Amino acid sequence: MGKRTIIPFGPQHPVLPEPVHLDLVIEDERVVEAIPSIGYIHRGLEKLVEKKEYTEMVYVIERICGICSFGHGWGYCAAVEGAMDIKVPERAEYLRTIWHELGRMHSHLLWLGLLADGFGFESLFMHCWRIRETVLDIFEETTGGRVIFSVCKVGGLRKDVDAKTLEKMSGLLNGIKKELQELTDVFLEDRSVKNRLCGVGVLSKEEAEELGAVGPMARASGVAQDMRMAGHGKYLELGFEPVVETDGDCYARCKVRLREVFQSIDLINKAIDEIPEGDIAVPVKGNVDGEFITRMEQPRGEAIYYAKGQGTKFLERMRVRTPTNANIPAMVKTLQGCDLADVPMLVLTIDPCISCTER
Repeated sequence: MGKRTIIPFGPQHPVLPEPVHLDLVIEDERVVEAIPSIGYIHRGLEKLVEKKEYTEMVYVIERICGICSFGHGWGYCAAVEGAMDIKVPERAEYLRTIWHELGRMHSHLLWLGLLADGFGFESLFMHCWRIRETVLDIFEETTGGRVIFSVCKVGGLRKDVDAKTLEKMSGLLNGIKKELQELTDVFLEDRSVKNRLCGVGVLSKEEAEELGAVGPMARASGVAQDMRMAGHGKYLELGFEPVVETDGDCYARCKVRLREVFQSIDLINKAIDEIPEGDIAVPVKGNVDGEFITRMEQPRGEAIYYAKGQGTKFLERMRVRTPTNANIPAMVKTLQGCDLADVPMLVLTIDPCISCTER
C-alpha cells in the first residue's frame, strides 16, 4: 500500500459551480475515499414557515434554488393544495407543466455547459449557454423573470399566457431543437469528449438502487424512476415515458440529459397544442389544517415536499428533500477508485446544487 494523503476539494474550486466540500483520501493519484462535508452555506429557510404566512412562503421556497425555482414553487403549492383539498384548474396545470419543462431545459443546458467547461471545451460551453439564453428569454416574456419567476401560487397561477405567445414559444423551441442537434453530435461523437466521459465513474443499477440515487444519475444506470410518471401536472396525458440508459458512466449521464432536453421540447409543444381555455386559479379560503406530502421530478431528480398546518395562517412544519441530497452517497461511491483528475467530472455529473441541499 502506497502513502495516503488527504486533499481538501472545494468549497472553492475553478470547476465547481457550487460550494461542494470533500476531503479526498489519495493513494498514488487514485482516490481511495471521499468524505463530504455538509452545511457550508446553510440558510435555515424551512424555519421561516413560523414567520411567513403560508400564501407568502412560496416566495421563500422558490429561493431554495434559482435554477429549479419554478419546480420548488410548484412543489410547495402542490403540498399545500393537497393539505387543503384544492383542485387546480386544468389550464393552470398545463401552464405549470410547460414552465416546469422549460426549467428542465434551462437546467440541463446550464449543466451541459458546465460539463464542457469541466473538461476544457470552452467553445462548447459557450454554445450551450447561448442556446440556454433563448429559454431564459421565453421565461422573461411569459413570467417577467429570468431566475425567480413568482407565477405559482396556492390555488393556481398569477399569470396567464395568451395563444399568440404560446405559438411564438413553440417556434423558438423548434429553432433550439435544430441547434441542439449539432451540440449533441459533439457531446456524443467527438473522440476527445468520449475519452473523458466513457467508462468513468460507473454506477451499476444495483448500486444506484441501494444508495437511493434519483434523477438522471439513477436513470443513466438503468433505473426507470421518474416522478413525472406518478401523475403530477399533465405528464400522463402528454404520453410521457422516462429516458433511460444502462451504462451508468459519465457518458450515459450526459446522454440522458441531452435526450431529456429534446423530450422537454416535445412535451411543451404537445401541451401547447392541447391546452384548454379557462381560469388559471381558484379562490383560496381558510388555513392549512392537516398535512400532505407531494413528490416532484426536478431537473436533478425526485424532490419531496411536506407541509403541515394546524389551522393558522402559519404552517407548523415545512420540509423539502432535494435531489442533490439524495445523490451525494452515489457520487461518493463513484469517486472511490477514480483518478484524481476525474474528480471534477464526477462531482459535476450529479449536477450538484448545494443551495438546494443546505436549506
